[in-house]
Amino acid sequence: MASTKPLMMLVRARPAATLLRTSQFAPRRIPSPTTAALFSTTVRRAATPAGPPPPGFRLPPPKKWDEGESSLTRAGKYFLLLEMFRGMYVLMEQYFRPPYTIFYPFEKGPISPRFRGEHALRRYPTGEERCIACKLCEAICPAQAITIEAEERADGSRRTTRYDIDMTKCIYCGMCQESCPVDAIVEGPNAEYATETREELLYNKEKLLANGDKWEPEIAAAARADAPYR
Repeated sequence: MASTKPLMMLVRARPAATLLRTSQFAPRRIPSPTTAALFSTTVRRAATPAGPPPPGFRLPPPKKWDEGESSLTRAGKYFLLLEMFRGMYVLMEQYFRPPYTIFYPFEKGPISPRFRGEHALRRYPTGEERCIACKLCEAICPAQAITIEAEERADGSRRTTRYDIDMTKCIYCGMCQESCPVDAIVEGPNAEYATETREELLYNKEKLLANGDKWEPEIAAAARADAPYR
């Protein structure tokens, strides 16, 4: 009698039947025409809607055949070069007008009183330097380009022994000038101070005082012009 062991092993080795989900037997939902038109990728869409325009839509009036330039006018423009002569007239009209440009650097244009150029340290009319070593400009400088050292004099007043500005760091924001209580540090009208070496842009106290002595008339005039707006 044959053994039934191999048959039982085949039966046990068969995979279990998968459970069928109820969703497989649910009827398929058909989208509405509006949904299909809005979200479908197969529906053709025209650039403009078909049919007549909606009420109130303004259309340009139709152009008639006898409107516009006549053939004689177009021929005159083509053969008589009217457009070229019109451009030549504009050119000659501008040619005899005074020029808008100036011959820089031999001529200089106007400069605003609030122009921020090369830095300078000012003095009083007596010759005494204005700076009182309060170090407000050093504290407020966003680029940290100012370095100040000070000491007390015999009369009790404070004056700077070192006033350095690294012009390569300066961003010309004018905060040092705005924060100074005695109008000592200013940004003058000079914009022509290009150098050949980086060391020449490291200004010390003597350089700043020399700039103030050189540009004092222009600095004072700019301060007077800007005074009504402060």
